[in-house]
Amino acid sequence: MNVMSRLLFISVVMCTFFSCKNEKTKVIRDFNVVEIGTVLQDSLLNVRALEISEGKVVIATPDGRTLFNEENSNQFVELFKRDTIHKPNFRALAFNRKSIFTLSIASPVLLYKDGKLVYTETHDKAFYDSIDFWNEEEGIAIGDPTDDCLSIIITRDGGESWNKLSCDIVPKAKDGEAAFAASDTNIKIVGNHTWIATGGKASRILYSSDKGSTWEVFDTPIVQGLETTGIYSIDFYDSLNGFGIGGDYTKSKSNKLNKIKTIDGGKSWSIVAKGKAPGYRSCVQYVPNSNAKELVAVGFEGVDYSNDSGRSWKHLSDEGFYTIRFLNDSTAYAAGNGRVSKLKFK
Repeated sequence: MNVMSRLLFISVVMCTFFSCKNEKTKVIRDFNVVEIGTVLQDSLLNVRALEISEGKVVIATPDGRTLFNEENSNQFVELFKRDTIHKPNFRALAFNRKSIFTLSIASPVLLYKDGKLVYTETHDKAFYDSIDFWNEEEGIAIGDPTDDCLSIIITRDGGESWNKLSCDIVPKAKDGEAAFAASDTNIKIVGNHTWIATGGKASRILYSSDKGSTWEVFDTPIVQGLETTGIYSIDFYDSLNGFGIGGDYTKSKSNKLNKIKTIDGGKSWSIVAKGKAPGYRSCVQYVPNSNAKELVAVGFEGVDYSNDSGRSWKHLSDEGFYTIRFLNDSTAYAAGNGRVSKLKFK
């Protein structure tokens, strides 16, 4: 063996050795405890719309209030003057880095930008579920079908005006297919990629690669067939790895077909943790900086955690919440019936 061959051989051996060593010693984080502290308590609260931006925690309430607090403060203050005429029932909330948007559910549907009404819909079937933004100018909100397709409205001017997409553009809805206003997590955006989760008698994924200009639709194996079944929440860690959770809130212990994952950007989905807890949950979120391994799911029956991409779960608390958002990779805020809480995972 000549000198060059020997050097190459040694390099290969060393690389192999250290790669194996690093792989064997790689630490997988594992939360075992969640500490829950109440930051707002009000018997009139029933919060499903919560977001975090620049250290501010913002919530929108069913009685038409939009409240916020600064990070590390327990004091929530009203952000905008309440619309006491329309009395909107807010279940969706979004930022576009410049403004705060709040969206009510049933007819008349009311969408506000910084407290100013910018969109109204009065169709008797109108019911909106979620809102999100691609950037400062372009955003999307979704709701149940009023015609033959899911209701999708889009803005391209920073939220000043909104236009409803024609059913010539949006895939036709199946009989009994709609969406759930359970946690404001029916929409997920990563770059220009957009995923929408439907539920009910049919539960599928609508996908757009071009910020809502064109759409595809993909089937999922999650439980469906009844008005109360399907995907209640989705999240994507990146453009490939995504997770969906839900089930049937009227059969909250059922756990056979209520958790699904994708590794190909939502084109195909597989059931995970079949027949294992948790059962019905209304919101799932990836833990930041977890390489698509760590997930937290919440619902009215508690808080659950996975560190293996959803294949197995650990029940951390019986405290019930509807929705959750992470501040960093160990701290989150969650909201539900009567309160908003700060959660520290350890």
